[in-house]
Amino acid sequence: MRNLKKNEDIVVLKGEFEKAQYKQQVLSEYKQNPFIEALPPIFTENDVLERFMVAPRITSQDKAQETNIRYHILKRIKTFIQPLPIHFEVERKLATLIRGGYLARNPLNKTYFERLRVLNELQAEEKKSLRDIDQRLNYIRSTADSLSIIGISGIGKTTAIERLLLMYPQVIKHDEYNGHPFNRTQIVWLKIDCPYDGSLSTLCKSFFKAIDDLLGTRYLEKFGYLNRVTSTMLLHMTSLASMYGIGVLVIDEIQHLLHAKNDQEEMLNFFVTLSNTVGIPTILIGTTKAEKLFKGNFRQARRAASEGSIFWDRMKEDSEEWQFFLETLWELNCLKQCSELTEEVKKTFYEECQGITAIAVNLFILAQERALFDESNPNEVLISRTIKQTAKKDMKMIQPMLKAVRTNNWRDMMKYEDIMFSLDEVMLQHKRDTELTGRIQEAFRERKKTMDFKRRDTTESLVVELFSLGIFDSLKEADMKKLVQKIVENQPMDTDYNLLKTDAVQAALMLNQQKKEQQKKPRQKNTDILPLLTLRKKALDQKKHPYELLKASGYIKNPIEEFY
Repeated sequence: MRNLKKNEDIVVLKGEFEKAQYKQQVLSEYKQNPFIEALPPIFTENDVLERFMVAPRITSQDKAQETNIRYHILKRIKTFIQPLPIHFEVERKLATLIRGGYLARNPLNKTYFERLRVLNELQAEEKKSLRDIDQRLNYIRSTADSLSIIGISGIGKTTAIERLLLMYPQVIKHDEYNGHPFNRTQIVWLKIDCPYDGSLSTLCKSFFKAIDDLLGTRYLEKFGYLNRVTSTMLLHMTSLASMYGIGVLVIDEIQHLLHAKNDQEEMLNFFVTLSNTVGIPTILIGTTKAEKLFKGNFRQARRAASEGSIFWDRMKEDSEEWQFFLETLWELNCLKQCSELTEEVKKTFYEECQGITAIAVNLFILAQERALFDESNPNEVLISRTIKQTAKKDMKMIQPMLKAVRTNNWRDMMKYEDIMFSLDEVMLQHKRDTELTGRIQEAFRERKKTMDFKRRDTTESLVVELFSLGIFDSLKEADMKKLVQKIVENQPMDTDYNLLKTDAVQAALMLNQQKKEQQKKPRQKNTDILPLLTLRKKALDQKKHPYELLKASGYIKNPIEEFY
């Protein structure tokens, strides 16, 4: 259940609390890890579809209500959420981020407590910085990745990530694992907003307050005093994130960092430290303004999105997802007459919302409201004219932004960065198509090189790891490389490394067994057909000395006849 709690200007998304129930894991690397086994099973597409979609119901009885009642019924449409392909992509990445981050933070392993010990020592000294965390923990491996989601305002980034997070319990209480006492509180996810002023100090306080709201603790009071320096608060924040086993930390509105010139690099450093050193996966969400953070000279900015970036663009008019979205939305009609979704209406509707989710939903609601009270439209039919009037009069404030998107006018887009993608890459309309084609071809060539390199690198890493296991005694390096190469090439580029490793181990075990069986068979045949051994056996059976039969068969020569 979605519950937004607002306290001291800090908005906290709150999820469910659960007592740990450990599930059998399909993948071997996820086994014997309480933090992973307590999570829900890996979601299927049907699970995501069922849990993600919000389709408010408008019945025939609702449509028969008086106009003033139907005006209120129309507000139900605001909750409408339609799963789209990008939502499934984000869900898959979120699922692997959380589980991948826990691989090196298994609370049953000594490295988990070693990391806590080092952080507690630094916390006690209260004079250390993030650099000291990197230096003191660099020998402990991290399996955490990070992700950035960049998209235009109103496209549904925040709504989507909140719906996906709420598919997981937020807090899991552990008491016992495999018959042994195991007292742990696990925070699966935590979502906070980047402060409007981009202040790192305020971000730390938001973090403390979010944990206090969840667990009833008093960390804000303890660590968030005004006389506390930011570096000290960061150390406490890092220690808490590790102690509570936070599965993923989501920071929304990351574009606010642009308002804080002094804190930009330090905050990005902090995100990198959380992911690469402490092992806490991070997801950074922002409008297209935030793209500047990832295109500067900050090494940290590039590392802060190690899992890559999802650029969440508006839906295209001729795309299947837009057609599906619009048809599903159109079913939420509350007028007397269910208006036909003609090609003209489709074209007009897209023209006025430009495939931006939030604008499309609001335009549909406002257009129906206008039709309800339009005396010139007694049948309450939703036609192109009504949609155009609604956009022009009821959505007047956003018309300049929509015009900039609609006309692809880069000069106007400069005024509205939040609705723009790749501002520095927008081309003027008078550019020749041949130039665009050339750039696309070059981009594809570059992408292919990157893909080939990644596949080779993955193959080499897997071969080294498999040989280090020491269990494939019948396989040569060429056999292993050929086997791994086939697995890597037959899987999509974004396939999780651990999944590839599991497949490779299983295939190598089968091939190793086959090689062993093949080696046994020839050895048995050779003992039967070797002539010397056969003669020896024959001599023993006849109770003769083998020398006699070997000499009679010509294997032992007369030395005098042979050399003289």
